[in-house]
Amino acid sequence: MFELKWTIEASKLYKDLEQRAETAYSNRKKRNQLKASKIEGLFKQVYKTINLLKSNPRHPGLNTHEYDSIENPYNPQEKTFEAYVQNNTPGAYRVFWCYGPEQKQITILSITPHP
Repeated sequence: MFELKWTIEASKLYKDLEQRAETAYSNRKKRNQLKASKIEGLFKQVYKTINLLKSNPRHPGLNTHEYDSIENPYNPQEKTFEAYVQNNTPGAYRVFWCYGPEQKQITILSITPHP
């Protein structure tokens, strides 16, 4: 298991997604609707991705690979990575991350739609 660290940006993005999903869930329950909204589904996928990263960053479902456009904040010589939240979806979400700053730690750099 890895300990998670968050950049300020990533933390804000995650909390915003979580808040929007909770609001959508609350509104859906008030209206007695069964089908989850898109934001609820997206947050569920992001949550699952983060938990898979914590337990196994090389999990095949994450499709983790190097990402060169974001520099590692701890050591520019070290790699940063991209993990899939969604695939084959327009604007599919990704989690960008790196190892560190200490051993057995992963830093979440950003959670964004694929450009």
